[in-house]
Amino acid sequence: MLRFLIRRALGAIVIIFLLITLTFFAFHTMPVDPAQLNCPKGCNPELLTQIRQNMHLDRSLGTQFWDYISGLFIGQDMGSIGHCAAPCFGYSYNTQQFVWDRISANYPATFVLAIGGAACFLIIGVGLGMLSAWKQGSILDRVASSISLIGQSTQIYFIGPLAMALFVYSLGWLNRPEYIPITQDPWGCFMGMLLPCLVMSVIFWSNYTRQVRSLMLEQMSEDHIRAARAKGMSSSYVWWRYALRGAMAPIITIFGIDLGTVFSGAIITEYTFNIQGLGFLAVKSVNSMDLNLELGVLIFSSVAILLFNIIVDATYGLLDPRVRLG
Repeated sequence: MLRFLIRRALGAIVIIFLLITLTFFAFHTMPVDPAQLNCPKGCNPELLTQIRQNMHLDRSLGTQFWDYISGLFIGQDMGSIGHCAAPCFGYSYNTQQFVWDRISANYPATFVLAIGGAACFLIIGVGLGMLSAWKQGSILDRVASSISLIGQSTQIYFIGPLAMALFVYSLGWLNRPEYIPITQDPWGCFMGMLLPCLVMSVIFWSNYTRQVRSLMLEQMSEDHIRAARAKGMSSSYVWWRYALRGAMAPIITIFGIDLGTVFSGAIITEYTFNIQGLGFLAVKSVNSMDLNLELGVLIFSSVAILLFNIIVDATYGLLDPRVRLG
């Protein structure tokens, strides 16, 4: 298992390095001056010159890249701004802050939203899928299938305001969506992020309901399931011990692929509920043409997705030993 994790980690490091390389050179070889992209509104020639000096744009492109890579691990000096401590993603002249300071202030909201949304769509999707397969052909099965089809065709920006109007302002069952640091108020964080997590999970659990139902029915027709039944094992024991375990491996694979989509969905969800997360920050950086902030958010989000995928791969390896040997 350790060798399996080491291989995955080394592969992730290579992917991260290639990603940083491609994004850096893509942004810094554009026909537009990188200093101009980082210069805020009302930029004057003096500030533009200062930005060029702080970003070391007078050096060769290879040296700039080495400065950027080394800054991520040991930090770097940025002229008049001072020392940028590691991990140094540069300085945002629009917000007058180091990029890492902005990312570290915003990523907890996205992290809670992504983890909470993933937990919601796994619990609801897998639960409904198993229930639908267990009651195959019943009214419950048809209702669950219909709900999943409707949920898969909806959009976050459509059901978000409707859900908030119904559950927050009309019925008063849920708190108004907001992010409260979990270290400050765990219960307040849970209640404030519950509705956004549920709304973001709708599209995902609708898909998982159909996937789990199909996989469970497929597993129940396998030879080893019939052999277990022939030995006199109860239906519930066969269901939980053999069928569910066989169906979970493909679901975990799909979950690993969906992690990137979860972060993409967080952008729309954050804007819908006005949550100050990484998605909100990414859109803001694009609108303000903040090059350093765009690069920082892109690299940080990519690293987070890769780390989540390593965790998923480890879980998959525990469920299926053949993966560890491959």
